[in-house]
Amino acid sequence: MKITRSGQTPSSVGPADWFTGTVRLDPLFAAEAPGRAVGAHVTFEPGARTAWHTHPAGQTLIVTFGRGLAQREGGPVEDIRAGDVVWFPAGEKHWHGAAPDTAMSHIAIQETIDGSAVTWMEKVSDADYRG
Repeated sequence: MKITRSGQTPSSVGPADWFTGTVRLDPLFAAEAPGRAVGAHVTFEPGARTAWHTHPAGQTLIVTFGRGLAQREGGPVEDIRAGDVVWFPAGEKHWHGAAPDTAMSHIAIQETIDGSAVTWMEKVSDADYRG
């Protein structure tokens, strides 16, 4: 058994290459062999969002606070709220973040394949963000 105590792992600022706006990353767990799952608690200030990205084994988001937006490539911008669970299949290009006027946080869970859990792409334009 392993217990990681709350506050034991330092928070970090979401890198500008991967996010627009103010984002805080709080690691929750890393993959330990033979497992591949990694998880983080991600907090987005109003208007903050990820860049477009994909995951080799998909991604599950559990919205824990506030209201946000999520979109898969070619689909509509979807409203997401605390309590919602969002799943993106492997390889599906997508983004997610806070609503324009409300912060949002979620737990993000994804698996690593060949040492990678995500492929980052271009930033989400303001036009795409507004839908």
